[in-house]
Amino acid sequence: MKILLTVIMCSSVANTCLDPYTFPNGYVDEYECMLDGYIKSHDKILEIGRSEINTHGIYVKFDCSEVILPKPKPGIES
Repeated sequence: MKILLTVIMCSSVANTCLDPYTFPNGYVDEYECMLDGYIKSHDKILEIGRSEINTHGIYVKFDCSEVILPKPKPGIES
């Protein structure tokens, strides 16, 4: 089992969202994923800046989803 973080940036002014971005590195549990989701969202808001956020009504949402990885076949190392 692996938990993946997906972030989506949207504009309430344009009533649209950018394509979701899923980070390649997974998390061991939802708790760690959620903490990092808030940190990454916070960092992105700071990067975009007050003016752009307010002008375009930008908001960030994220999701932590469980991905079940297939068991490796015998004799094959992952």
